[in-house]
Amino acid sequence: MKIKNSDNTISMLDPSLLLRPEKIYDGKPLEAFRDYSMDDEDPIKERVRRTYYDMHTNMTVDFVKGKMDKWLQFDHFKSTVKDALIKLNELVDESDPDTDLPNIVHAFQTAERIRQDYPNDDWFQLIGLIHDLGKVMAFYGEPQWCVVGDTFPVGCKWGKNIVYGDDSFKANPDSYNEKYNTTYGMYKKNCGIENLMMSWGHDEYLYRVLKHNNAKFPEEGLWMIRYHSFYPWHAGGDYKQFLTEKDEKIKEAVLKFNQYDLYTKSAAIPDIESLWPYYEKLIEKYIPGELEW
Repeated sequence: MKIKNSDNTISMLDPSLLLRPEKIYDGKPLEAFRDYSMDDEDPIKERVRRTYYDMHTNMTVDFVKGKMDKWLQFDHFKSTVKDALIKLNELVDESDPDTDLPNIVHAFQTAERIRQDYPNDDWFQLIGLIHDLGKVMAFYGEPQWCVVGDTFPVGCKWGKNIVYGDDSFKANPDSYNEKYNTTYGMYKKNCGIENLMMSWGHDEYLYRVLKHNNAKFPEEGLWMIRYHSFYPWHAGGDYKQFLTEKDEKIKEAVLKFNQYDLYTKSAAIPDIESLWPYYEKLIEKYIPGELEW
């Protein structure tokens, strides 16, 4: 659900950051994590359930191809990274029902936590700052379920660890298409996750924007952007049939990043204005000028 507030901000619930069912997150110090059990009395759980059922009903191979045709022309707008980040001030993430912090606050929290631990890896810090920029699609009419949330490949049998499971895919026509509903579907064994067609969302979009605009990040940083919401794989262990040796390196990079994405929500709110000069230099170094989006 996407809500236009009276102050013209857009509220979005990103369930990838709110609710994590995987065992590897058990006991982690983030009180906002909840389970995915059904509870009609809990409005947060109900919104998350509705988001995923909408996503899993509509996210077909043809739908993803259509979104790629629409967004990968990179003709929607032109903007610097800084201006796009400032635009996120109008996007309030409803992941935490107790706060109304804009996405840009989470962006700086993530970047600053990375900066503390990796002071010499400025590219990693910048990845933390921009990792949610693909959410700008929300300002161009895209529904929440194809902007946020966990990602997964289309064109093959749904992974066992996709949240809400097979029941949420009952109305998806690809569930009954023999080209797509087998273990390998339209892919080959050990083809590598980079050759899978991922569900459409802010991860894939930003990855493509960075590639199109010749960003100077190392490959590791681009992996972090592209797969940080692919929880059924890197947290749930699904899709082993497609993996290659390289995918282990990709997984290491994603897990390295995700600890900062997930566990910054309770961090102190940074002084964004004082931090801009530092991050503007990083933007100029790695992804300068006006980008095509």
